[in-house]
Amino acid sequence: MVEIGGNGPRRGVSPWRLVGWGGAAALLLLPAVAMRFTTKVDWGPEDFITFGVMLAVAGGALEVAVRMSGNWAYRAGAGVAVATGFLLLWANLAVGVIGSEDNPANLMFHGVLLVGIIGAILARFRPRGMSLAVAAMALAQLLAFVVGVVAGWGETPVVTVVFAGLWLTSAWLFRKAAREEG
Repeated sequence: MVEIGGNGPRRGVSPWRLVGWGGAAALLLLPAVAMRFTTKVDWGPEDFITFGVMLAVAGGALEVAVRMSGNWAYRAGAGVAVATGFLLLWANLAVGVIGSEDNPANLMFHGVLLVGIIGAILARFRPRGMSLAVAAMALAQLLAFVVGVVAGWGETPVVTVVFAGLWLTSAWLFRKAAREEG
């Protein structure tokens, strides 16, 4: 946001940035508050550090996406992808997608995120390439489900459908951004 005043251009803080980073701070404080009222929430310092790093990376990724493109579809695609990746990692670390969080089979879902990171870098964060990278993440999510079922690990289809659907929504938004751009 640029404000023009008597002293020339001046950068202000966007209200959306305040809401985003304020929301991240509130999410980080939520478990600390919950621990004061219930014994069911029992976080240690490593939990707060991990969650704080996750929030910082997600927030930083969204900041970069917003600066890379003014296209609403690109920004929305990035928002959906970052939120989906955040939720997948959080669920996987907290309770595990397959069994408990200690089940080594859950490493497959870190692979889904790795597919996206590598794909985004190879695409140089351009919308068409990002569409393909996020679609590849949906495919990797489905592949993890198939491996889990074949191996008898009991992965739930609802989790797969929800995450694959979110990845595909992000891919569709990036594809829309690519069409609008070119």
